Amino acid sequence: MAFSSLFCKFAGDMTYEALWKRLTPLYEAGEAKAIARWMLDVRFGLTLADILCNKVEELSEVAQAELESMTARLAEGEPVQYVAGKADFCGRQFRVAPGVLIPRPETAELCQWVIADHTPLPSPCEVLDIGTGSGCIAITLAAELPDSKVTAWDISETALAIAKENAEQLGVNVCFEQRDILKAPTADAHWDLIVSNPPYIEPREREGMERNVLDFEPAIALFAPEDDPIIFYKRIADLAIEALNTNGRLCFELNPLTAESVGNYLMQKGFSQIEMRLDQFGKNRFLKATKI
Repeated sequence: MAFSSLFCKFAGDMTYEALWKRLTPLYEAGEAKAIARWMLDVRFGLTLADILCNKVEELSEVAQAELESMTARLAEGEPVQYVAGKADFCGRQFRVAPGVLIPRPETAELCQWVIADHTPLPSPCEVLDIGTGSGCIAITLAAELPDSKVTAWDISETALAIAKENAEQLGVNVCFEQRDILKAPTADAHWDLIVSNPPYIEPREREGMERNVLDFEPAIALFAPEDDPIIFYKRIADLAIEALNTNGRLCFELNPLTAESVGNYLMQKGFSQIEMRLDQFGKNRFLKATKI
């Protein structure tokens, strides 16, 4: 009973300033404040005005206890998206959890390019997303491309369960299937568009990565094999050259370190109109190719 009372008193003393300052051993002050504000907004519905009016201190004891638990997780380096259970992507919120890659702004750029450039594709459009994770690409394309029929593959049961939940909550229809692209699935269907953000980080890049990524996000969704860092692109291209309809498109998110190698492989496979696009940081990040 005494411990419970002390905990409630400690949790009840939580303020916005105390919250973000507990994160400064890991983050700069500006980033720590942004993380704290986003969590308070997403999980507790507190606007910036609410925060500035000290509404954090007026949360119920139950909410204060939850906030304390979440802050402790953040202080251990766990990504705020996992702590809050949500991630923003292309104007929608997706449920995320350990075992599923957190959607990145670069992947949103890929979706925006695909959506803006979809007019030459037939309607209805048959779409395949390979390595769907949280379902962010598949669900976004299903919502934004008119009359699209979207299928999404992933090797992970955990990811597929979360992706299905996201599709249901966001009110879109996507057919989710458990498939391993490295086991060379046969072209038992045909698509007009295949999109993928496959694992592409080379093991040697680990040293420059943030600990909150390495310690919490699934390695299976991040890293390519050291002996063949574009193996996923190769297997997807092998499938796509058979499974795409005439004038169908293959769109990738790339690792700038291996972008040229991916482009060369697609040329060898017979793809045409290969185009690379830079991300917001000026790096080769996206690729589009056509099967003639």
